Amino acid sequence: MTDRIKGFTVTLDQDYRDDDVENILNAVRMIKGVTHVEPSITTAEDHMNRERIRIELQNEIFNTLSKHV
Repeated sequence: MTDRIKGFTVTLDQDYRDDDVENILNAVRMIKGVTHVEPSITTAEDHMNRERIRIELQNEIFNTLSKHV
């Protein structure tokens, strides 16, 4: 038996202004089988998570490099 897919999450390469994504929204809406497309608004939590990840990666790289010196 095969699995059923109910949807996809699409992530953009960066945050865009809402008036700049109209072409992207329209393109996704034109894909066969797409019934609903809803933008996800960037929040302060998104910015904090990205910064936390950046700092964690930076620390891991520093720790890795300092072990080899």
